[in-house]
Amino acid sequence: MIDPVTSQRWLYRSLFVGICMVIVFFQILPLSTLPTTVPGPDLLLCLTFAWVHRRPEFVPPLLIALVFLTVDMLTQRPPGLRVALILLAVEFLLSRHDDSSQMPFAAELLFTVSAIVVLTLGYGIVLRLLAVADAPLHLSMIQVVATILFYPLVAGASHLLLSRVGGTGDLD
Repeated sequence: MIDPVTSQRWLYRSLFVGICMVIVFFQILPLSTLPTTVPGPDLLLCLTFAWVHRRPEFVPPLLIALVFLTVDMLTQRPPGLRVALILLAVEFLLSRHDDSSQMPFAAELLFTVSAIVVLTLGYGIVLRLLAVADAPLHLSMIQVVATILFYPLVAGASHLLLSRVGGTGDLD
């Protein structure tokens, strides 16, 4: 017999991967033949950071690495660089998690915004140092702003999902 705690953890991990797969599917789906002028938010990053803040046991680093490495391969980005930076950002957020159990949302948003900005700047700097073609800085900053604006919506939806699906969402 499977322990209910283990079963619930794997249910939420599968749900996380499923949501990520749906997001990636719509990202790579060719809806228009015209190039986009304004990049959209990075919903995978928003979702990952929201789940890391709320229930870090549902998104272990290995799962995050596998999801984002798969996304790098599917979107033809340099594999591994963004994954490493995201894992560093996740570890930064996890190091604040003990303090964030009763942290107000404004403080959570501040930590998340700083992680998103540093991650994007670090990614751009490393790509430019290695002379790898990347989006112009102004487009990256537009995506950062869009991601920051969407984070409260994704965090709210994640909070509702994590507290409604499977009962109260509490493991202990």
